[in-house]
Amino acid sequence: MTSPPSNVADICSIFEEKSDWYDSTLAAYKRWGAPVHVQMAIINQESSFVGDAQPDRVRFLGIPLWWRPTSAYGYTQAVDMTWNDYIKMTGNYGADRDDFADAADFVGWYMKHTTLSLGISGSDAYRQYLAYHEGRKGYQRGHWKSKPALVRAARHVATFADRYKKQLRRCQSSLASGEEDE
Repeated sequence: MTSPPSNVADICSIFEEKSDWYDSTLAAYKRWGAPVHVQMAIINQESSFVGDAQPDRVRFLGIPLWWRPTSAYGYTQAVDMTWNDYIKMTGNYGADRDDFADAADFVGWYMKHTTLSLGISGSDAYRQYLAYHEGRKGYQRGHWKSKPALVRAARHVATFADRYKKQLRRCQSSLASGEEDE
């Protein structure tokens, strides 16, 4: 399993350390129109860039039980049903939730369909994240409005996306040419 980047607060540092991640997010941008900085902010929020992340096991009287509260897994914390929809709709039958390239493509695909069905701009990290976390129908029903922790998380995603966008301007040309930023 790939270890998370050493500095998740700096997108340039992330991409210098894991150059294939830049290629993956750029490919998802070209395919789905999902901005690189928004993809990365969502993945950061969902898994802290841990490829095999999963929810903690359910506990009973402080003892961890065998099952988990959801099937969320991987960089994207996608649940089984949504991941299977992605595979069927894209034909990406070899996709794995713990593979960063597949995760970036999934986030891009999800964001594109959120834009098409809800009219939320791909650059609107706050609302994209709310729809990502709650599902599009849950977003439409306003389930997120009664979840202050989720609203804080969405604000965090938007803050990170803004930070990543500014940072990316600093290093994008060197990343595109495959050189180290000096």
